[in-house]
Amino acid sequence: MAQEETIKTLGLENNKLFTSFIQRLPFAKTKYRNYLPLYPLAIEQFDLSQYDLIISSSHAVAKGVLTHSGQIHICYCHSPMRYAWDLYHQYITDLGLKKGLKGFFVKLVLHRMRQWDVISSNRVDYFISNSDYIGKRIEKIYRRESKTIYPNVALENFELGEAKEDFYFTCSRFVPYKKIDLIVKAFAQMPDKKLFVMGDGPDFKRIQKLATDNIILLGYQPLNILKSYLSRAKAFVFAAEEDFGILPVEAQACGTPVIAYGRGGVRETVIQNKTGVYFNEQNVASIIEAVNYFENNSTLFIPAEIAKHAAAFSSQRFSKELAQFIKTIIS
Repeated sequence: MAQEETIKTLGLENNKLFTSFIQRLPFAKTKYRNYLPLYPLAIEQFDLSQYDLIISSSHAVAKGVLTHSGQIHICYCHSPMRYAWDLYHQYITDLGLKKGLKGFFVKLVLHRMRQWDVISSNRVDYFISNSDYIGKRIEKIYRRESKTIYPNVALENFELGEAKEDFYFTCSRFVPYKKIDLIVKAFAQMPDKKLFVMGDGPDFKRIQKLATDNIILLGYQPLNILKSYLSRAKAFVFAAEEDFGILPVEAQACGTPVIAYGRGGVRETVIQNKTGVYFNEQNVASIIEAVNYFENNSTLFIPAEIAKHAAAFSSQRFSKELAQFIKTIIS
């Protein structure tokens, strides 16, 4: 999505948008990850001293803005930096950075990022976590309490699909921790079951080589195509350990059951044997077992009931809970 379209979708005014100096660095639009060591410095350059209340939405450095004693800073935390904490060793291994000069440099940068991440957590007055799962991570890493308010999911963009077709569906950015390769490998061993895979990313070519005749890779598609597949699929397959997981909720809003890895935020959005099925290990055999279990128990999953459950994650509910939380602080 182009920058202008994103701004329009969010309902923001151009004159109220401010970018950091990284925006003006060479190749920043495509190679922004290379400037990771500069992120803490960049976020600290924003002058927010004229505001009484600051709400940061942070999965990395946004919570590190500088404030003074007369301000209240609420951080809606999607996660402490995953690549610096929970996914550090996986990140280093997947990118082949365990050895060598480049590996040493990346390890040093992430070491410094962890130090800054903990220090900057003390700049936050109140933490909101996007799930209880992330609340535990905030407590573990920052030694801070948090209030869980589930993210807003644009349920109004998704419609209940009562008539399901004979195919499975998954959608994600093709990066290692999403585990799309495991889903594709699993369905490669189930040639009688059709799988559609939507998304793009660095791992696309590698996953493309794993696909068999019953697996169709769709690449990136616009929202209307995503909605069509979500509403028609017999089940949505999700193998990542996510902080919350928006797509499983969107699938349920379409009345589509979810076959998901049973860790992370999905444990708080999918109900076993009512709106979906969990598998307990991130491996091919576990996914195959879950798919077979789902098919043998398909009568448990009623589209209208699944969509009714998803309504608990609406934008209206999010706005109300956030407003109530802020009111208790500033009143």
